Amino acid sequence: MTEETTDASQLIDERIAQLTDWRGKTFAVLRGIITAADPEIVEEWKWVKKTSPGTAVWAHGGGVCTGEVYKSVVKLTFFKGATLADPAGLFNSSLEGKVRRAIDYRETDEIDAAALTELIRAAVALNLKKPAK
Repeated sequence: MTEETTDASQLIDERIAQLTDWRGKTFAVLRGIITAADPEIVEEWKWVKKTSPGTAVWAHGGGVCTGEVYKSVVKLTFFKGATLADPAGLFNSSLEGKVRRAIDYRETDEIDAAALTELIRAAVALNLKKPAK
């Protein structure tokens, strides 16, 4: 792990700790699924601005997904989600986009860890796929 990765992981830890309700627990569970799905995934913290503390990003061979927390949802946005097969129907947000797709988790939603694991692995595989010559 690089120092940047360690700092990003620490910032994600801090964000989860700040969320003392269901959102923190959900974000922690989702993070655990993402990092378990691909042991080589890298945690990043991007897009820090005056109006935003930043966003958690998971990457391997390019961006896989972001994790954001809002008042009523914890959102995972997949950078190339429109290209990914989603047999379990996890994508339920940003469906009109040409590139990205997202999953909004609400307080009462069940997390399908197996389906999310497959989606993460498919996103990584897509990032690592070499273009045909």
